[in-house]
Amino acid sequence: MKLKEPNPLNFFEIRMATVPPPYYEYILIPTRYNMISSIEKWIESNLKGKFYVGKTVGVNNSNTIESMTKVGFEDAKELSYFTLACPYLKYN
Repeated sequence: MKLKEPNPLNFFEIRMATVPPPYYEYILIPTRYNMISSIEKWIESNLKGKFYVGKTVGVNNSNTIESMTKVGFEDAKELSYFTLACPYLKYN
């Protein structure tokens, strides 16, 4: 589903946050090559709200520290849609 109407948040360049706001809903994803730019492009073409994508440090399932991608959305519904529909999450 591609968006057909222009998004005013894109026009004013305020859609993507540069720092992670505390009121966003977040998910941590293990970082892979070129993952951040691919996720940003997917979000920009398939969703319409404000979001954040950046690097962070987290603990994985084997209790070791690793670099992770932090993805957050202002609207919790968009986070749910992202986790269900983004094809880049299926390869984790």
